[in-house]
Amino acid sequence: MTTQTRQVTAYPGRPPVAVRRGAGAPFGWWPAICVALVAAIDRVEYNLLAGALPTIQEEFGFSDSAGGAIATAGAIAAIVLLLPAGRLADTGKRTWTVSAVVAVWALLTVGTGLAGTYATLFTVRVLLGAAGQLYNPPSSSLLGDLYPGPGRARAYGYERMAYFAGLPIGVIAGGALAQTVGWRTGFFLVAVPGLIIAVLVLTVREPVRGIGDELARWYKDSDAAPRSAPAPAAPMREQLATLLRIRTLRSVITGLSILFFGLGGLFFWMPSFYAREFGLPEASAAAVGGGAGLVGIITGILAGSWLGDRRHQQRVAIGGWSLLFGTVFLAGAVSVPILAPQAVCFTLANVGFAAAIANLTAANADVVAAHRRGLGFAVLQLLVTLGGALGPWLIGLASDATGSLRWAYTVVLLPLVIGSLIVFRGQRTYREDAAAALGTSSEDQTLPA
Repeated sequence: MTTQTRQVTAYPGRPPVAVRRGAGAPFGWWPAICVALVAAIDRVEYNLLAGALPTIQEEFGFSDSAGGAIATAGAIAAIVLLLPAGRLADTGKRTWTVSAVVAVWALLTVGTGLAGTYATLFTVRVLLGAAGQLYNPPSSSLLGDLYPGPGRARAYGYERMAYFAGLPIGVIAGGALAQTVGWRTGFFLVAVPGLIIAVLVLTVREPVRGIGDELARWYKDSDAAPRSAPAPAAPMREQLATLLRIRTLRSVITGLSILFFGLGGLFFWMPSFYAREFGLPEASAAAVGGGAGLVGIITGILAGSWLGDRRHQQRVAIGGWSLLFGTVFLAGAVSVPILAPQAVCFTLANVGFAAAIANLTAANADVVAAHRRGLGFAVLQLLVTLGGALGPWLIGLASDATGSLRWAYTVVLLPLVIGSLIVFRGQRTYREDAAAALGTSSEDQTLPA
């Protein structure tokens, strides 16, 4: 081996593999693709309800507040399980955990189609919401181990792209299936790809914990000796206290929580917004809202992750500017009364939000040590889930109070501006916190392209 290649033990009990120095995906992109598929089917299954909501409301006769409460209650239920899931991600076999979670989603999606009353529907969706976020800590920990700094924004970006692409795809599919084959049949059909993806996850090999950070140190210093990550022996409360002392982590988590608050409400009610404000039929409303969101998300993730991996030290600042960009165009989407320019504004808002998510999620991995990364992402997911949970419910309440979803959407604008400012503050401490996570000096944080 030369100084530009190294044999590393990447998988427990398997022979070493050769890694090229500076490689962003030293073990290939298949694990990232599998994790992205998991994220996509999660959001597709979860957001079928939003696309089919007008039909379901007509059948069961519940209000906008009751509709928003379904999403909110499901997300809050997930919060109870996220911290134990984070601890399991730091100690258990992550690929098996993710596969089992996806299989449970598929079964609960079938249960949604079998619901005969609002109460049953509410219960099943709460259970789906409780299971819905449990894949995130183990899968995020896997990505941190398999993709060092030069490829990390792309790896997390692909997962976030699939996650948020799943939102509009679910909305579009929900509306189209409800109109063509009925909303119940739609839920039955979507459970099938969920089971297939659960099997695919088992093809991903479980990596050695900390291998990604070991490679990142070697990328910066060819003489760096391999190190093993310490075992997370401290009690959970102590580990949480340690995590929350990371200043960049606090800024990133706060900014993402506020962003998910806006996005959660935005996507849940957008089909209803187009149906009410522009008189579109159910399938068309879901297609316009979902299509604009999908184009914006894919564009934002690809552009944001590309820029973030090339401007590694500025990831947090890129996230802040992207969040502010998205907020400005969301204000346009709320205020413009003409369909075409409104859809353009909505698309550009999603470009900004998606670029912010790619960079801030990668920054979250950068500033948390490998042996705490599962719990670190559990804390992040807990708070962003709480933020996302409040969005649909508060917008539903505001809609009932004002009689207009257009006015109701304004409740998310000011928090998004505040979130941008909080993210900018995190850039000041990013280099120091990223160095501490790797156990290196903050004076040498430039990673090769």
